Amino acid sequence: MLIVKKFGGTSVANAERILNVANRLVESYKEGNKIVVVLSAQGDTTDDLIKKANEINSNASKREMDMLLSTGEQQSVALMAMAIQKLGYPAVSLNAFQCDIYSNSTYGNARIKSISTERISEELDKNNIVIITGFQGINRGGNVTTLGRGGSDTSAVALAAILNADLCEIYTDVDGVYTSDPRIVKKARKLSEISYDEMLELASLGAKVLHNRSVELAKKYNVNLVVRSSLTREEGTIVKEESTVEKMLVNGVAVDKDISRIALVGLKDQPGIAFNVFSLLAKNKISVDIILQSIGREDKKDISFTVSTADLNPALEVIEKNKNRFNYEKLLHDDKVAKVSIVGAGMATNSGVASTMFEALYDENINIKMISTSEIKISVLVTEKDAERAANAIHEKFRLDEIK
Repeated sequence: MLIVKKFGGTSVANAERILNVANRLVESYKEGNKIVVVLSAQGDTTDDLIKKANEINSNASKREMDMLLSTGEQQSVALMAMAIQKLGYPAVSLNAFQCDIYSNSTYGNARIKSISTERISEELDKNNIVIITGFQGINRGGNVTTLGRGGSDTSAVALAAILNADLCEIYTDVDGVYTSDPRIVKKARKLSEISYDEMLELASLGAKVLHNRSVELAKKYNVNLVVRSSLTREEGTIVKEESTVEKMLVNGVAVDKDISRIALVGLKDQPGIAFNVFSLLAKNKISVDIILQSIGREDKKDISFTVSTADLNPALEVIEKNKNRFNYEKLLHDDKVAKVSIVGAGMATNSGVASTMFEALYDENINIKMISTSEIKISVLVTEKDAERAANAIHEKFRLDEIK
């Protein structure tokens, strides 16, 4: 079998854990498998590098930040190769340039465009365990790019797809996908399997287990994907096309605190205003999530929407620069909010899910600021201080702690 194995930063945080992973890789190698490994930077390395950059230039260019941050993964792969070689087995570390992992030029949040399999295949044919830097690529100009936080998951799934791997295993510090973040909801339980669509929604809504673009790729190329722990031998969670074992109305509750609300008050109530606002934000690569437009009154209307907290100041700057174009009366913002969401394929064919969720929030006297729905998810915006209480109340209301 050809297996792609990805290990996160906590899994390789120190020498002890690197040796633990090296032993697990050797075990799989000795079973006759061809192994490709994708690694994240060790522990808090990426955060430490960001701090170092801020000490020098708090407004550093994104290109230079990518050049700096990519060194964290190079450190991890080199150390892992050394650990495997110490155990007496062949290994080679490669970076994105050596593997020809090409991306677009969106520094800090690049997307993989193509991967050459030539070098990787050569190393596998030499019976090497091939260890590749996650989270990074190179653009057509030969510059290093990074794929955004959590991007090593995407690197692994992309490699599994292009190599036609038999299995892609994502190892983390948790032993699978849970009905909610166990650090927030103590009664959260592990799912044995979950559908691509449900996992994609959870990842997009704040669940930290998988990078959302990795799930998109897994679904597109039908990659056999499993999430499991690097610290235990527990069975993980299978991510697949359709989940049949967990026949639940709702499969998960996600919390995203990395979100802010912006409101344009007193806009002209005329065609094209929403288009002008959101097309301008799109041109500046600012993604918008929940949108709420009020009913027009006295030829005026309000538009509220949410962005990631990282995009809050850039979004405000863009809007303020175009105040005369939009002619709004007030520009308000709030970074003390959070998004709480439920996800479940069973929601599409069952009524009453929204009312049950809202009842749980009513019982806890939690006010809802905004609402967004799709076929398999419902999201609400609440005050940040209420987010964890809301998640626990919703989890309990849907009895997600009960094993089906």
